[in-house]
Amino acid sequence: MLPLPGSPASSWAIYKSKFKALFQGADTSVLIAFWLFGLINNVSYVIILSAALDLVGPNVPKGVVLLADVLPSFLTKLVAPYFIHRIPYSLRIIIMCALSAAGMFLIALTPSVIDDNGSISIKLFGVAIASLSSGAGELSLLGLTHYYGPFSLAAWGSGTGGAGLIGAGLYVLLTSTIGMTIRNSLLTCAFLPFIMPVAFFLVLPQGPLRRAQSRKDYEPIPRSFDDDDIQNLPVDTAADALLAPGPSIAAEAYSSHSPRSRSPSAKADPSLFTTRLRRARALFFPYMLPLLLVYIAEYTINQGISPTLLFPIASSPFTTYRSFYPTYAFLYQLGVFISRSSSPFIRLHNLYLPSFLQIGNLVFLGLHSMFFFLPSVWVIFAVVLWEGLLGGAVYVNTFAEIMDKVEVEEREFSLGATSVSDSAGICIASLLGMVIEPWLCGWNVERGRGWCRTLDG
Repeated sequence: MLPLPGSPASSWAIYKSKFKALFQGADTSVLIAFWLFGLINNVSYVIILSAALDLVGPNVPKGVVLLADVLPSFLTKLVAPYFIHRIPYSLRIIIMCALSAAGMFLIALTPSVIDDNGSISIKLFGVAIASLSSGAGELSLLGLTHYYGPFSLAAWGSGTGGAGLIGAGLYVLLTSTIGMTIRNSLLTCAFLPFIMPVAFFLVLPQGPLRRAQSRKDYEPIPRSFDDDDIQNLPVDTAADALLAPGPSIAAEAYSSHSPRSRSPSAKADPSLFTTRLRRARALFFPYMLPLLLVYIAEYTINQGISPTLLFPIASSPFTTYRSFYPTYAFLYQLGVFISRSSSPFIRLHNLYLPSFLQIGNLVFLGLHSMFFFLPSVWVIFAVVLWEGLLGGAVYVNTFAEIMDKVEVEEREFSLGATSVSDSAGICIASLLGMVIEPWLCGWNVERGRGWCRTLDG
């Protein structure tokens, strides 16, 4: 019996057919591998930051810990795109796993002596090591999506969005629900990075990378890949192109059989660095700047303004003022996860519009912190969720636009080089937050709204 038109069963059948059509041709192994890449590369960052804030004590400003957690990542993304292509992906995965695990072990095993500057310095060094791994991981794995097509990018974006929710939830589960000590919780989480090499070596299909390595002596030809090209290729390559999980593999399958071979001198071309600098400059306005702006705005909100967005306890759903900030953080991460998972369904081509809307959120929430004109904390909840949606949308759509519009031979570099913008934005926001948060708190205290002072007690 067929479902009646307009019935819930009919609507579900239509949605299910559209969903299957949308993901037709996607390789499940690729989706799982890249989702795990995004999750593990970012979940360590979330867990370590949360734990570090507990371990270093109240005398160390939050902005200092955030800088230690993002500055090495920023420097890595700024420099590494110009030489990291010489390191095989397999070796990069092993190095990133080792650095991330080492950082977590270092923080966990350092004695928790809050007043000991040496102990705090060692822990911050551990945070920096993990940050180095996260930065190298983001630019490397974004570059890797070049060989696996748009579905891999969508899975990566969803994984990075889920990292915030899973990382924060796991840390609360271990420390609060189960009752483990911070040290033992970190030691448990230190084994999470080992999921990344498992995903790379055992889950991810290696065919696209092997094909890329086998054609390193050929000059890629930037042209479209149509049915006639497939028919002219050898049978095995044509089949690979047709079954590949994304258009970039099909395009490169053609270029790998180009008769135009690359000369030995081209491999060691001393102008390669200059060429890549020129490419990076070309990426700035269409891709880097909107991503930079949205990260400056949202992390300035998160680090500098959110701690001062407080209401009287009697008019809120909370029993303590400490509950406001974690709730804002959860709603923000929820919005990020939703929007970073949305690229297969919704695409944004105008990257500046959501970036400017995010700046509007920054101004709006900053004005409320100063003049207290919103009637309820529920309005703040809605704005913070909207903030996460905008930030995640700009992130995933920036790289989706690069995947669509940048030429094949420049795409891998462009994906990695553009990733510097988010870390640069967080660095700038952390510096702004170190100034804005105490100033806004002092402003509120002078006007009889001293709730922000209770967060330290």
